[in-house]
Amino acid sequence: MDKYYLTEERLRELKEELETLKTKTRLEIAEQLKRAKEYGDLSENSEYAEAREEQSHVEARIFELENLLKRAVIIQKTAGNDHVEVGSHVTVRKGDDIFQYHIVGSNESKPEEGKVSNESPLGRGLLNAKVGEDVIVVTPAGKASYQITKIE
Repeated sequence: MDKYYLTEERLRELKEELETLKTKTRLEIAEQLKRAKEYGDLSENSEYAEAREEQSHVEARIFELENLLKRAVIIQKTAGNDHVEVGSHVTVRKGDDIFQYHIVGSNESKPEEGKVSNESPLGRGLLNAKVGEDVIVVTPAGKASYQITKIE
């Protein structure tokens, strides 16, 4: 069974989204379907077809969220670890440049914000590495070398 690593904040956001979908959104779609049925012939009723399609999307998202939440593992704040793990804040040197990354689960990945998935090539490459180690990461753009300078 796959694990989904989440911060407490992200877990709370997903639970709120699920609750909204199950209550408010489902009721809104039920109202749309009710109104659309009042227009008559359902075979040529575009409002009804759109409402059914929206209902399908919402139910799929509910299923996805419930499945994800069943497998959620909270990322624990790590302190004093000597190696990179999910939840670590890592400072690396690549050539003359310094980068900071937060290793997160794939559901929270935002590379533009420095949040790197543990499943990405960079995230996988950094996992279990220690300060001072050089890590070679194979990406679609080629190989890149990173030296780990700090782990928090």
